[in-house]
Amino acid sequence: MQPAMLTYRCEACGSTTQFAPGTHQLVCPSCGSTRDVAGGDGSVDEHSFDAWSGAVAVRGLAAATPVQEHTYACQSCGATTTTTDLAQRCPFCGGAVAATATPEGRIEPEAVVPFALTQAQAADKFRGWVTTRWFAPNALKHVAGLSGGVQGVYVPHWTYDTDTTTSYTGRRGEHRTRQVSDGKGGTRTESYTDWYPASGVVARTFDDVCVPASSAVVPDKLTEAGPWDLTQAAPFTPDYLAGYSAAGYDIDPGAGLEHAKRVMADVITEDCKDDIGGDEQRVSSMDTTYADIMFKLLLLPLWIAAYTYRGSTFQVVVNASTGEVTGERPYSPIKITLAVLAALVAVAVAVVLLRDR
Repeated sequence: MQPAMLTYRCEACGSTTQFAPGTHQLVCPSCGSTRDVAGGDGSVDEHSFDAWSGAVAVRGLAAATPVQEHTYACQSCGATTTTTDLAQRCPFCGGAVAATATPEGRIEPEAVVPFALTQAQAADKFRGWVTTRWFAPNALKHVAGLSGGVQGVYVPHWTYDTDTTTSYTGRRGEHRTRQVSDGKGGTRTESYTDWYPASGVVARTFDDVCVPASSAVVPDKLTEAGPWDLTQAAPFTPDYLAGYSAAGYDIDPGAGLEHAKRVMADVITEDCKDDIGGDEQRVSSMDTTYADIMFKLLLLPLWIAAYTYRGSTFQVVVNASTGEVTGERPYSPIKITLAVLAALVAVAVAVVLLRDR
């Protein structure tokens, strides 16, 4: 199957245009011509999870439709390439291409948070992050370049809305004090906690619980680059992808929901504790039901940087919406050793001073 493709050639000079971060325009880097992003249908539609899972069962398909490779034809140079991405640059001429059709059985993106940070701003964030890493080798702060540069990619995420009702059991602790003998003819105050059984029901409505829908773009520990500013989400149109890569999802809505439930469970646990009251709370069990589960596929922007230090490659991601940076870094054994020795010396000095009193 060869899907329909969009190419982004400048009408004025024929160069490749791309989406300009922080705007709603496509810009030609050669002549500076601009045009507004096409608005699509202007709506963000959510899908019923029950309807989706029912349709999957009726068709007898696996819940996760495998990521499919397709051959894309670049209309700028005529070259073809095979990829699973929704958008990319032509590896032959650098032209930006994006799919306009979604393969059968796959879920289309409904919304996108456009890039807000430029590539130069992301590189500055990266350099600032490097220079503030404690226990990093001094040489790391002088890393001049990035292997492969800073690459822009949209990472697919699922968002979920649902109404929850949770029955819980637990215990409520109430702090008390009492006077007890100190064994010397006097008394002292002793603190203790009385524990009482507790149970109840709490309810909460969740909106846009966001979890990754791809495991292949960046390492697992880097996929949580939020919090994301979802107020910046716009109805999906391929124009926002021009000049960037956009990965397809490989985590299906069912697996994504299980991840989202774990995120919701942390919030529900705090609700249960608030309901229990007292000075301390312990939650023993929770039984949660989920109603009216809705979901959508959302594309979120990342700048991904890779740098090399002493033969090892480390990866850093910059949230292209908020500027938040997270990533991998080497540690300096010498700096860590010196810090430990300094702490031990400080403790020894404190001990000596106390003895001299």
